Amino acid sequence: MSRYRLQPTPAQQRALAEHCGHARFVWNLAVEQHAHWRPGLKGAPGFAEQCRQLTEARADHRWLAAGSVTVQQQALRDFAQATANFFAKTHRRPTWRKAGRHEGFRIIAVKAGDVRRLSRNVGEVKIPKVGWVRFRWSRAVPEGVKSYRVTRDTAGRWYVAFAALPEPVPAPGTGEVVGVDRGVAVSAALSTGELLNAPTLRETEKGRLQRLLRKLARAKRGSNRRAKVKAAIATLKARETDRRKDWIEKTSTDLARRFDVIAVEDLNIRGMTRSAKGTLEAPGRNVRAKAGLNRGILAAGWGQLVTRLEHKAASRIVKINPAYTSQRCSACGIVDREARESQAVFRCRSCGYAANADVNAARNIKHAAGHAVSARGRSGLPGRMNREPQPVLLPA
Repeated sequence: MSRYRLQPTPAQQRALAEHCGHARFVWNLAVEQHAHWRPGLKGAPGFAEQCRQLTEARADHRWLAAGSVTVQQQALRDFAQATANFFAKTHRRPTWRKAGRHEGFRIIAVKAGDVRRLSRNVGEVKIPKVGWVRFRWSRAVPEGVKSYRVTRDTAGRWYVAFAALPEPVPAPGTGEVVGVDRGVAVSAALSTGELLNAPTLRETEKGRLQRLLRKLARAKRGSNRRAKVKAAIATLKARETDRRKDWIEKTSTDLARRFDVIAVEDLNIRGMTRSAKGTLEAPGRNVRAKAGLNRGILAAGWGQLVTRLEHKAASRIVKINPAYTSQRCSACGIVDREARESQAVFRCRSCGYAANADVNAARNIKHAAGHAVSARGRSGLPGRMNREPQPVLLPA
């Protein structure tokens, strides 16, 4: 998806917000219908039946009829696809969408003239029942756009994202392999010894965020003061998110350009960031500490980094079993849980090898990737690695 910043007028913002409300309303109705279905009962209504019901609902409700039927039907189509993905066990079950958090809608069957350029930095996109809305032409729009999605983030900023297959980054063809260890203290440690950290808020910004959170706790629910404080908090958090996304894009592009094979741990991030609060009958332990760890994992962008690497170097990503990568000595191969003296120091008690703990883990990941590459005979790997039959020689 190629995303651009929309620049709607106040009237257009109100119309876009109505489209988001209609799409969310229709989606939540579909979720409610499927929530009542149980095995043994008549099947839940499919896309065609829901479209027929939508026609009846539009006839009975003027608020819904005032919106775009294209937006509303596409929300049903997206729900049908999400349900199919759930039963195919590739995605989670579709859930409720909340106002202020899930603001967006999708348009398909985009015509060639629905996106045009006005000047060097300004373009326009045609949105049903809204008209032409300007956006920042920050880079070339992909050719042959067939669909786009309009969204609004928690800071109130509007975006348009055009669906397009990303161009893969060409491999250097040098046969270089790199291991990447993802962590909390160090976002990404490379087997080359480089330590990369995702940017966060500055200390002054963190202080202001804490003050705003305390102010929010004292504000009366539903008041204008509370709304202003929430908007200020959303602006700060959006700034942090933008910085993290920018770092991920630059880091993933740099790795895809420098290395032929990129090895990462095959982590279950969703399970690792699951809450530890438990239930009323069986409450969890160390809940606050686990919540802080979860925030650290998400702030490091573990999942987003690998996702973008898979987009840019799809056939060059090797996922490694993470077992013992942080306890194994990359020099002699001995596994010793006591060798990791601290968060940052690894010292092997067998051979005396000492290194940064995250770099040592990254080198273990690289070694495991070398074995995986040799086992599959370099099939599908780019550059020199396809042409040379000799095994990859990895330094200790």
